[in-house]
Amino acid sequence: MEGYQVRCANNGCEALDLLKQELPHLVVTDWMMPLMDGAELCRRMKAQPGLANVPILVHSSAPPRPDGTEQWDACFVKPARIRLFLTTVKQLCSRTKG
Repeated sequence: MEGYQVRCANNGCEALDLLKQELPHLVVTDWMMPLMDGAELCRRMKAQPGLANVPILVHSSAPPRPDGTEQWDACFVKPARIRLFLTTVKQLCSRTKG
């Protein structure tokens, strides 16, 4: 309803496959997923030059603990306030659109 085109993946492996097909302006991921969790998805994205600059928003009921090595741009605990979530999405998307 906000005008974004959204593609969905069931896990981190599917997400990486989708990223090979089309470079997004933003990746929103959960931290806990089957096959490949959010931590590994973030690591693999940041290790690939073509994906390293794509912003990542983690939205999870079990968020990562900050340890100084964060490989994501923003993190919200579910359920996040919708206005804050959408404002953050807009800000992160503007990094790659502009």
